Amino acid sequence: MVAFVVVFALSLRWPHALYSFLVIGPLFMLGLADMTQKKHAIRRNFPILGHFRYLFELIRPEIQQYFVENNADGVPFSREARSVVYQRAKGALDTLPFGTQHDVYAVGYEWINHSLAPKPTLHEDPRLMIGGPDCTKPYSASHLNISAMSYGSLSQNAVLALNSGAKKGGFYHNTGEGGLSPYHKKNEGDLVWQIGTGYFSCRTKEGKFNPERFKENAALDQVKMIEIKLSQGAKPGHGGILPAAKVNREIAEIRGVEIGKDVLSPPAHTAFNNPIEMMEFIQKLRNLSGGKPVGFKLCVGKRREFFSLVKAMLLTKITPDFITIDGGEGGTGAAPLEFSNSIGTPLNDGLIFVHNALVGAKIRQKIKIIVSGKITTGFAMASKIALGADLCNSARGMLFSLGCIQALRCNSNHCPTGIATQNPDLVVGLDVTDKSTRVYRYHKETIKSFLEVIAAAGVAHPSELKPWHIHHRVSTHLVKHYGDLYAYLEEGALLNPTLPAEYARAWENSRAESFN
Repeated sequence: MVAFVVVFALSLRWPHALYSFLVIGPLFMLGLADMTQKKHAIRRNFPILGHFRYLFELIRPEIQQYFVENNADGVPFSREARSVVYQRAKGALDTLPFGTQHDVYAVGYEWINHSLAPKPTLHEDPRLMIGGPDCTKPYSASHLNISAMSYGSLSQNAVLALNSGAKKGGFYHNTGEGGLSPYHKKNEGDLVWQIGTGYFSCRTKEGKFNPERFKENAALDQVKMIEIKLSQGAKPGHGGILPAAKVNREIAEIRGVEIGKDVLSPPAHTAFNNPIEMMEFIQKLRNLSGGKPVGFKLCVGKRREFFSLVKAMLLTKITPDFITIDGGEGGTGAAPLEFSNSIGTPLNDGLIFVHNALVGAKIRQKIKIIVSGKITTGFAMASKIALGADLCNSARGMLFSLGCIQALRCNSNHCPTGIATQNPDLVVGLDVTDKSTRVYRYHKETIKSFLEVIAAAGVAHPSELKPWHIHHRVSTHLVKHYGDLYAYLEEGALLNPTLPAEYARAWENSRAESFN
């Protein structure tokens, strides 16, 4: 502004300065427009400079085709995967020209076969009721929801936009282990309150579980379900990490921790020490919450440890209302490289194992299975439900709908879009009203795509999806459907004298009295 006024004044006295004014003037007007618009966080946070990203978008096809990558490249999400989320969130054209860019003969390629007698497409999400025999306040859930992401890891505007989008679309928003913040509550969207090992929002000064505080918060009508976090895919067995740079005064007060210091959640819970105590803790939370659904989330690790949980369910006759499976490919704001890359079972393998364990113990019908891990499209939802899941969560898909550009700076407090940062100068660029509409629209269009996919496959309802619907290329000349690719147990198979060979050792070495 000062430079603009100075150059304008000089141009009146010295005509040759007019040339400088002709350059700075339009730039000033462009910068002013960038700062006042609300649709593009990058332009709002970085006036003028932000346009270089969009300029690159225009010339990208030529640069990419000859020098960089194609649409199927890019990690952890390809350009194609990101683009479809952006397009659906904005209500823009999301169709694909000129055919697939994928190598359909490459190992790992997956598809669903269509039917010559497709079913009519459902026009509304056929919701699922979550709540087992001991639950008195079951919850009707969408097939796609917002996965666990904490306030602290995300900015206040990101949390507000996500929850407002959930409210508009009638789907739930998982709080993440960071606790119930004012920003989760403000827009009154449905919440799944996640209880991690730090017990944030239900914590004593010593960091232990506080039943009185839990009961107070669980009584909120907005809290529809409670999820005990055992582990997450990006850093299983490690505990949550919130870098010191993100721990401001407000977050320290919400979580009950010290300002400006790393918040490192313990790897394990202190409210229970073995599987039986964990089942009793589940029942305790269900009672304290007034009968709301209670479940737990984990990335599958040692099989005998999960079998120990199953045996504890059989012994105590206490079952969770749902189990959330997070794949080892799941995302996070901050994790050690070794944990992200090399620890934890991938989602498909973990899902099949948990589904088989519950079926083999004859308790699958009591427990809903939720999955999370790189789910962004209708086909991704169909493939996981065909494998054995009941419904899906998405974290990074929802972040892309907010405007995430995969800058990979989530752990630095320098997220340029104002999503994964506590820097107020960056957070202000994220307009809650505009972004909440994008979250709502992305969810709506993805559910629509999911229902169109299954209808084309001749499936009338998501519950009819089976493993044989999804095909997987094993080699150039060999294709198997999930039913052949994975072994599915018969109901009660783990209760028979002769155990399935694949599970026998882990089942025999598991005990309800101990994780070890």
